[in-house]
Amino acid sequence: MMTRVRFAPSPTGFVHIGSLRTALYNYLYAKKADGVYVLRVEDTDQSRLVEGAVEGMLKSMRWAGVENAEGVCINNQDAVEQVGEKGPYIQSERLDIYKEHIQGLLDSGHAYHCFCSKDRLDKVREIQRSENKVPKYDGHCRGLSKEEVQAKIDAGEPYVIRMKLPADKDIHFKDVVRGDVVINTNDMDDQVLMKSDGFPTYHFAVVVDDHLMQITHIIRGEEWLPSTPKHVYLYEVFGWEQPVYVHLPNILNSDHKKLSKRQGDVAVEDFRKKGYLPEALINYIALLGWSPEDNQEIFSMQELEKAFSLERVSKSGGVFDVNKLNWFNNHYIRQADLNRLVDIAVPFLVEEGLVSEEEAKQRHDWFVLAMETVRESMDYLQEFAQRIAMFLTDEVAMWEEEALEFMRLSHIPRLIEVLESKIMATDEVSEDFVTAMFKEIQKEEGIKGKNLFMGTRVILTGQTHGPEIPKVLTLLGKDKLKLRLEKAKQHR
Repeated sequence: MMTRVRFAPSPTGFVHIGSLRTALYNYLYAKKADGVYVLRVEDTDQSRLVEGAVEGMLKSMRWAGVENAEGVCINNQDAVEQVGEKGPYIQSERLDIYKEHIQGLLDSGHAYHCFCSKDRLDKVREIQRSENKVPKYDGHCRGLSKEEVQAKIDAGEPYVIRMKLPADKDIHFKDVVRGDVVINTNDMDDQVLMKSDGFPTYHFAVVVDDHLMQITHIIRGEEWLPSTPKHVYLYEVFGWEQPVYVHLPNILNSDHKKLSKRQGDVAVEDFRKKGYLPEALINYIALLGWSPEDNQEIFSMQELEKAFSLERVSKSGGVFDVNKLNWFNNHYIRQADLNRLVDIAVPFLVEEGLVSEEEAKQRHDWFVLAMETVRESMDYLQEFAQRIAMFLTDEVAMWEEEALEFMRLSHIPRLIEVLESKIMATDEVSEDFVTAMFKEIQKEEGIKGKNLFMGTRVILTGQTHGPEIPKVLTLLGKDKLKLRLEKAKQHR
């Protein structure tokens, strides 16, 4: 049978980093097995739906390169569409399918109507807690006859439909990550399968959908592990073949607790808006819970597709370390096409008011050189504005204390004078011009080494360290250099 996996998010807001990793592992496993990766939207909890969440989620997945060919997709016009022969792939469009299957469970005696009010259920659980028992449904409606059930329905009493678990039955399943798992039904609840609003619960819909969509491997977060016995039992009573279960470890924060919004950026869009490259984010999160056979750290998506295996997924959670992510992102920034980096970074400059969109287009080559000059120092591209602000102003914004001390050295007045003379004599400042100018100064003035190169940097930038000085002078240009040389004289 062809391998078929699925990612099934709820459209309730942003795409969590943990959700992206779940989608990625499904995607990688399907690619390696030459199978199919399906995206299904689970929107049965109508109270939690967020408008535009589906489009936002699909755009984030497309940006990350984790795209599906079947299920709910987004086309080149950014319109949501469903592709495939096993749909609908949106649960709210499958209500007739769920009604048909729930009726089958009612007819076979594996499910029953429950008319208990919320107040009654709350009181039952409160008593159970006071007796140090696990709070769960007490089976109050399990014994209602067909006639009693029908009378209550005819009277308009609201109801849910619950799964009727057998007493004292061990439910076994094997998880690829966790191994053999056994849970007794005495420790489980008669789970609600259909809510009073006519929508299925996750636990019912997910089993029906996964079976009808021929999903062979259920790869999801470990928070679903306690619910899995309920799903296993439903497969049994329906007489369906069980899928392979894979429960992934949580992504943790620095306190080794599950990563949450309270700890800062946890959404894919948060990182995109800061100028992280998708290949860096994907590379990093792939290693949060999975380890390759060797010590390789840098992986392209194609390399991940070949190397990934479920057997090397860890039981323990991986700690999300922003510093490590920054290391990955810096690596990819240093390797990326400069034009692509500029296209990503320019909106940050516009947002800061450093340039207009029109000016950025007109000076594209200048920004490419600026990117080449500063990219090794950036963790993410939002920092581009900060890194090149010095090249966009006429004056040195701030003088470092060490730079001011260097300005007091005896050769600095002569170096300022020589730099001004040579720079004012040229039509255009370029890297080649700067390199030639330094050779001339060394030969003519005897100013060499640190005294020349750091001296020039200090005079023109107010800093003792920074990018390659020929690029710095080229980016500043003749007019700004003239103004800065005049200001440097005042700092003597």
